[in-house]
Amino acid sequence: MQAPGPTLHTARLTLRPMALEDFEGFVSLMSDEESARFIGGVQPRSVVWRGFTGMAGAWAVQGFSMFSVLERSTGRWVGRVGPWRPEGWPGPEVGWSLLRETWGRGYAVEAATAAIDWAFDHLGWTEVIHSITPANVASQQVARRLGSTLRGPGALPAPFEATPIELWGQTREAWRARSAPSGG
Repeated sequence: MQAPGPTLHTARLTLRPMALEDFEGFVSLMSDEESARFIGGVQPRSVVWRGFTGMAGAWAVQGFSMFSVLERSTGRWVGRVGPWRPEGWPGPEVGWSLLRETWGRGYAVEAATAAIDWAFDHLGWTEVIHSITPANVASQQVARRLGSTLRGPGALPAPFEATPIELWGQTREAWRARSAPSGG
């Protein structure tokens, strides 16, 4: 069983809607203290299940959600990346969360680039944000590599309203300009 939606391919990754077989990967992500640190903290399986099915269900209800990210060479689930906008969210977000053992490989930038392209081209978004806690330096670096800039403080809806976040982002025009060939 897989949620409805497109499959995207990059040089090293496949991005597709969540499938039941991805649940154990979600559990691994959310049971690792460091991986889960900035995305709600360590959670028991029952809470991970509700989050997992919520993301999968968003594909049917909204027509988009985070993609499961798989290594093309192994087929292994390595994280979740993509468009996300639950009720009360501060804007149309493309976010990323990867298993710790895959950090430092450039997967977040590679997957987020494909997801941002898709959001602008297929969802018609005119801007994209990234909600990043001030202590999450690694995600700030990913945002910078994507061409996003710090827009200032933001606020998430309950139950995350006490979590300080900064909003990073860019417009569709800025995104397209960064990859446009320069004249000359």
